[in-house]
Amino acid sequence: MKLYFPRSNSELTHFQRLLRRLEQNVLRMGALVESSFRLSHQALFERKLETAHEIVLLDEKIDRYYRKIELECTTLLALQTPAAQDLRVISAFLQLVRDLERIGDYAEDLAEIAVKLFPYQPHVCLPEIEVMSNQAQAMLAASLSALGDLDANAGCNINLLDDQVDSAYDRVYQTLAQERDFEGVVEPILLLGLAIRHLERMADHATNIGKRVTYIVTGYSN
Repeated sequence: MKLYFPRSNSELTHFQRLLRRLEQNVLRMGALVESSFRLSHQALFERKLETAHEIVLLDEKIDRYYRKIELECTTLLALQTPAAQDLRVISAFLQLVRDLERIGDYAEDLAEIAVKLFPYQPHVCLPEIEVMSNQAQAMLAASLSALGDLDANAGCNINLLDDQVDSAYDRVYQTLAQERDFEGVVEPILLLGLAIRHLERMADHATNIGKRVTYIVTGYSN
C-alpha cells in the first residue's frame, strides 16, 4: 500500500512502522476473504462441497485477523497522537475490516446453502446467480486493488458494478417469487432467495470498502 513512507524502513518512526504493519494485515485479511468467496462460489456453482470445510478454517483465520486489526487500531488511537491523515486511515480501517469480516461470514453461509441445495436438481436461475457471484467477486477484487494502490477513482467506480448486482438481484428475486413448479418442496427456492440476498449484501460491503478508500485519500465520503 502506498501511503506516506518515502524513506527507507530504518528511517520510519515507531508509529509509522505500526501503521505499515496494520496496513499489511488489512490486505492479508482481504486476501483471505477473497479466497473464501472463491471457494463458496465453487461449492455453490461447481458443487464442490469439500470446499465447505476449507471455508470454515479460512473464516477462523479471518476472524483472528479481524480481532487483531481492531486491537491494533484501538492501540494506535489510544497510545499515539495520530495526525489528521493518519487518523483517517485508522478510522477507515476500523470500518472496512468489518466489511471484510461480513463478506467472509456470507461466504461461509453460501457454502452451507450449497450443501443443502446439493440433493436438488440445479435451478434454471443458477446461471444468472453465478453471474451475480462473479460480479460481486470482481467488486471485492477491485476494492482491494483500490485499497492497495490508494486509488480514490477506482474506489468510486465500484458503485457502477454494484448497480449491475442490484439489477440481477431484482430479476432473480422476481423469478423465484413467481415460481410455481415446486414438486412439493419449497426449500431450494428459499435457499436460492437467501443466496442472492447474501451476494447482494457482499457486493454492498465491497462498495463500502471502495468508499473507505476514497475517504482515506480525499477526506470525503462519496
